[in-house]
Amino acid sequence: MTMQRILAIPLLITMVLATGSVRAYELETVAEGLDRPWCVAFLPGGELLVTERPGNLKRITADGAVTSVSGVPSVYFAPSGQSGLFDVLPDPDYAANRTIYLVYAHGDRSANATRVTRAKLTGDALEDVQVIFTVEPTKRLPQHFGGKLIFLPDGTLLLTTGEGFNYREEAQNTWSLLGKTVRIHTDGSIPEDNPFADGLSGHPAVWTYGHRNPQGLTLDPVSGTVYEHEHGPRGGDELNILTPGTNYGWPAITYGMDYSGAYVSPFTEHPEMAQPVKYWVPSIAPSGLAVYYGDQFPEWNGSLLVGALVDREVRRLTIRGEGIVDEEALFSELDSRIRDVRVTPDGSIYLVTDGEGGRIVRVHPSPSS
Repeated sequence: MTMQRILAIPLLITMVLATGSVRAYELETVAEGLDRPWCVAFLPGGELLVTERPGNLKRITADGAVTSVSGVPSVYFAPSGQSGLFDVLPDPDYAANRTIYLVYAHGDRSANATRVTRAKLTGDALEDVQVIFTVEPTKRLPQHFGGKLIFLPDGTLLLTTGEGFNYREEAQNTWSLLGKTVRIHTDGSIPEDNPFADGLSGHPAVWTYGHRNPQGLTLDPVSGTVYEHEHGPRGGDELNILTPGTNYGWPAITYGMDYSGAYVSPFTEHPEMAQPVKYWVPSIAPSGLAVYYGDQFPEWNGSLLVGALVDREVRRLTIRGEGIVDEEALFSELDSRIRDVRVTPDGSIYLVTDGEGGRIVRVHPSPSS
């Protein structure tokens, strides 16, 4: 089924910058009517790929036509849970090899896991579909999958995995892949320089551990810093700087409370566990994470953009060294849960709104500014 691009005048907004000057920007709807979209990725020539949690991959052409891509692997989707199709990531050499990577929930309610598959995109079809990695052990219930995937500078893949909600102690178990970031090669094999590659004290694929449900992952292309954010329970959402082999504490330390109102842990710090760079109490439910660099909003260069599902906005975080020195709310006029945030090579910002009837919205400066 094909949908046409919205033929509407973009919404014009002005914002006051920290310098006191005024910058006008436009919010342009690129596509709408999407079914619980989760992320957007960019292809050469101005095309987009969008995942929908029920298991659909959509291709949006430069002129706004939306088509469905066939050949997507079977996805475990529970409407009332968090399972489904998550990230789509084009290969850095996509123009030559047409390769993409998909992250999704595999299995069923009684036994499911986060899985990564590689395929070639030919027209509107996936071909040569290959499963390259599946998180182990499997878990019950459709909760806490993680699901973010990025390329590191050395060409390896970094994947976030959730701890499965009812299995939170597994986040501290280095032999389990629940509640971790996992580093693999593009064929699914495990790099020999991973922190536990010798298999003596943990699973060789583990890169970092002690995570709850990480749904934000990005690489700063200038500094090389890897940023990750994850959902806390009632409060305690975290933004972390990742370094290999590090323990980020969940559930032994946390700034959040359990949903019952009880303590998850009485401790917020431990000498052998890393502190977050930033945490939120109450929760903002972070989803989507990008580092901004571009000519369209140069005053934001180096900032982090974090989607906030609960607050229905984007948070811009100003970084100095390894600390956050300022935070501001953006794009709240959309009044939508923000599921994903991405930055194009030309400096445009793309937002994905959550739920049935989700939208892809492009943010760019107004020509008048």
